[in-house]
Amino acid sequence: MRPVKFDDYIFETLMPDIIGHDRKPSAFIVYLHLWFVSRGEPGTPIVQSLQSITEAVGISKSSVQAAIRVLKRRQLIRHQQSYPTASPVYFVLAPWRRHT
Repeated sequence: MRPVKFDDYIFETLMPDIIGHDRKPSAFIVYLHLWFVSRGEPGTPIVQSLQSITEAVGISKSSVQAAIRVLKRRQLIRHQQSYPTASPVYFVLAPWRRHT
């Protein structure tokens, strides 16, 4: 398995902003998990249920749901869901990266 690279921005700026300012450490944990699953490739589709995220990060389902709402509001992730009971497809975003 190849190592996952994390942008410095995630720990230098995003972590203090989400944990310190927003007071949502669960959102930071969920973002790290989704980044890890995407192998650090923003835009890679990640199919995971709330339950699978809950089990992977060790927090409650309601905390994962709240974290997803924060991450969507901050435009750090987006998701698609084909129907209400389908597992969502998440896309990790890295808005601090410049697109060329």
